[in-house]
Amino acid sequence: MDGPQSVFSGDDGGTGDMVLETYVVESTESASHVQLACREPYCAFPLNGHELCVCNAGNPSDQPLTLRGHRQQVTAVAFGHKESPLLLCSASQDRVLMWDLDLCRADLLQGMAPRGTVLGSLLGKVICLGFSLHDCTVALSVGTRILMLDTKSPTVLAELQGHLAPVTALAFSTWQADTLFSVSEDRSFKVWDCRVGTAVYTSPVLSACPLLSVLLHRDSEQLVTGCANGQLWVFSLAERHPYRCVTRVDLRRKAASFFARKEQLGLCSISGERKKEARAEADLPVLHLERCDLPLSGSHHCHPPPTHTPKTSLPSASATCLWIGSSAGLFCFNLASFELEVALLYEDFADLSITVAGSCAIMTEAVNGKVLCLLSSLFGNKIAVLEINPVSLAGSQRGAAVGRHLSVLASSCVSPTSPLYCGATEKKCPNPPGQRPSGQCHRLPDANGQLSPETTLHLHWLLCCFMSIPELGFLWLSVPVSSHSAATRSRIQDQPLVFHTKVRSSGYGHGPRKVPMFTPKTNTKGVGNRSSQRRSSHQCKDYPVESPRPARLCQQVAVAPAPTSVCCLQYSGDGCRLACGLASPSLLVFDASLSGTPLAFSGHDGPVSAVSWSRSGEWLLSTSQDGTLRMWSARSSARMVLLGRDMFSKPMQFAQFYHLDAFILLSSGPELCLLRYHVDTSKEEIKRYKQRSKFQPAHRLSTSGRSDITSLSAVNDFYSYTVLTASRNRALEMFDLNADRSAALIPEAHVRSVHQICQNKGSSFVAQQPEAYNLFLTVAVGDGVKLWDLRTLRCERRFEGHTNRCLPCGVALSACGRHVACGAEDRHVYMYEMGSSTFSHRLGGHTDTVTQVVFSPSSPQVQSYSLG
Repeated sequence: MDGPQSVFSGDDGGTGDMVLETYVVESTESASHVQLACREPYCAFPLNGHELCVCNAGNPSDQPLTLRGHRQQVTAVAFGHKESPLLLCSASQDRVLMWDLDLCRADLLQGMAPRGTVLGSLLGKVICLGFSLHDCTVALSVGTRILMLDTKSPTVLAELQGHLAPVTALAFSTWQADTLFSVSEDRSFKVWDCRVGTAVYTSPVLSACPLLSVLLHRDSEQLVTGCANGQLWVFSLAERHPYRCVTRVDLRRKAASFFARKEQLGLCSISGERKKEARAEADLPVLHLERCDLPLSGSHHCHPPPTHTPKTSLPSASATCLWIGSSAGLFCFNLASFELEVALLYEDFADLSITVAGSCAIMTEAVNGKVLCLLSSLFGNKIAVLEINPVSLAGSQRGAAVGRHLSVLASSCVSPTSPLYCGATEKKCPNPPGQRPSGQCHRLPDANGQLSPETTLHLHWLLCCFMSIPELGFLWLSVPVSSHSAATRSRIQDQPLVFHTKVRSSGYGHGPRKVPMFTPKTNTKGVGNRSSQRRSSHQCKDYPVESPRPARLCQQVAVAPAPTSVCCLQYSGDGCRLACGLASPSLLVFDASLSGTPLAFSGHDGPVSAVSWSRSGEWLLSTSQDGTLRMWSARSSARMVLLGRDMFSKPMQFAQFYHLDAFILLSSGPELCLLRYHVDTSKEEIKRYKQRSKFQPAHRLSTSGRSDITSLSAVNDFYSYTVLTASRNRALEMFDLNADRSAALIPEAHVRSVHQICQNKGSSFVAQQPEAYNLFLTVAVGDGVKLWDLRTLRCERRFEGHTNRCLPCGVALSACGRHVACGAEDRHVYMYEMGSSTFSHRLGGHTDTVTQVVFSPSSPQVQSYSLG
């Protein structure tokens, strides 16, 4: 047996040992397609056919333990769950043996050969076996049968039959001791009740290839199974929706996409295009599945995901991952986002003895922050134990993009070089040496509000930005101060506050003055009952966070007499009005209860593509496919401001108010445009048709690759410098308008172009944690809904289960940040919870595809629109 061999990755050899080959042994018989076993700190595998080798991976200097008792080749090995006594079961075609490792080592110290307990003889070829939760029972598969054996005596407790082909993998439930799951070459899985010996559930045929592995994940309450062609299925085991298929993943495509992103970040040192194509076309059979316990750093939060440290670059603490062992490599799969976190291909490590594995076993518990993997060669007789450092491996595959600290919340005032800066004068005096440049902001140094003596500001007004966020720990403030204030302050001496010789009394010694009190008017008539009812029906109340999610239909209206499509929906900030952009083309404003006659706005010559409310609720912005931008007065449809199509070379697709209504943010082709505007509401009878309002382009930014923008999102209710865009090249790009640059780029965000970005913009009726505003949703046709974290630039969760293959269906996030609503082509609205990847329930009532959904900012209500 060879000693440890250090193996460095060709991608970054200076990051330390990512893979260490601890043991390599050459057997006389091949151990491919044999179930191997790992249990902290031991690894067990067949040696020379009928022998059993147990090595201590935690202490490589210990002599491996060799167990003999089988006469024929060992075909399956498994460890028990208890630490004391630690049981090991091995099976061959002639017998099934149970080993107590503590007794075996005691016998070896006394000079005797270790002996095992025979549980069964001549049962047939055992393909796989597994222990129950309390190690009282061991289940083993012999062909299509499953035998239940007692671990203390040679007794067959039960025989389970029902599969039509040999059983390939078994797994006992970790929260239900008498429940057994099995997968078979008949391409289905079964759920067994061991007490009565019957199957309680049988899945349909899942694939064209045999199922090879199965895993039960208790934290996420999910069942994961993989097959020989690299397909991975995830099923829910929750009581509300048991055995519901959550998603199906193609491991080969995921790996190809992972390495494509790695090459775009310049982290992959692949020699030639031939090796890249071989990776994409190689089969990745799922040989083994194991729970992944990564050594995460930082505190553990369920929602929202915590900030990642740049050194580790690992998934969030709330993420649930698993290891996938394949013939070509080892992968870490995120069960929340359904994305690969780590990919290790054996051929990338030149000094590994095994490049194509036939069998695989992974240790669940990490030893000193390392993960142990036991491999047997597919074409040879070698068996190797690998020690993997997941922190170093993940850090080499992340890149520098994760280390950037982006945030939606503005943590500083506007920079003088920013296009958002509009308060400084055109001419600025040069700054004296040692002083801050004009336009900079200063922290309040103490609770008394005293500025430092050396602080000097020039004579001009700055943009005042007051942020009342306790978590930030300070206030940013810009104030106008005279340029000679510092010199004047130095000449002022301490003087009394009162300079008069005689101080007038404050009045406490005199009697109270007789002032007539207010007398209410009682003879007024009831005027304006409609407005008073409107005010009373929409009083400002807190958002009922603990209220149940929307579950029943309250109101249904038709937006037009003839069938027409609704292109966009948006609530006003107070939740009292709902704006609907139609393809007719027109714009309707409904009451929040959808009652009464809506206010109609007409003037566009094409379908209304986007609509946006101002923060004050006074103005309404709309863009159309006719290439025009119109601003409407929300109080009267007669007042309208027009921005023609001659200002931009390409049609305007999306537009919204930005930076507390100070700007208009819009997209035109690949350009992100910032407009200043001035609305003149004065009336002049002679020139009543002449537009007095003005628009002025303030700044323009282009997307990477000059790809057209398909979706745009930014926060207007509070100060934020971050703008999110999606392009036709399937990339997400984040712009920092304070720095006037592109801050981050996420290539290949979806398999298709993103047609909507939905940010967690919050609501004035409910408070959220500051970190929650960094979450946003993206949706693409045929690729589900993804939840992203701006701080990590990673997909934290993926919502799947709704049907969306052809038409773009909208998505919405509730004001409390706990629920996600998504339209679907099966005439339903799907409701998701932020902590689950599968839908909680569906809302019916529509007769066609649901294309638009929106949550109310003031109440737990969701509005949806369908084509029918």
